Amino acid sequence: MSFKTAMEGYAKYEGLGNWAFILHRLAGLGVILFLIIHVLDTAAVYFKPSLYADAVSLYRSPVFGIGEIILVLCVIYHGLNGLRIIYFDMINPNLWTIEINRKSVIWTWIITLVLWLPAAVVMGSHIIEHLGS
Repeated sequence: MSFKTAMEGYAKYEGLGNWAFILHRLAGLGVILFLIIHVLDTAAVYFKPSLYADAVSLYRSPVFGIGEIILVLCVIYHGLNGLRIIYFDMINPNLWTIEINRKSVIWTWIITLVLWLPAAVVMGSHIIEHLGS
């Protein structure tokens, strides 16, 4: 299957399950991107410490602070949605119906927001404090 075919399939299918699938993939890509960057910049400590110091100072900027807030959202959603998928695929597949899937997707989003909002507020307040100083 080509990339174009996959994208056309994503665009044609509608429903909460599709949105959960797309968001799960995007969140996973966001987390893996962070991990790659983190490993590379941490490795720079051994090879070029000045490059690492420059990276750390760059990461203290508000843009990267917002990126960290989004990263926390990605980690929480990807983890919770993964648990939802594991439950319906491996633990209790007989329980899966379209209606239960819809409800579980909505509950996953609600729980994600409830867990993420306090972290986002704390992290956002640190960004605002950093801008003020």
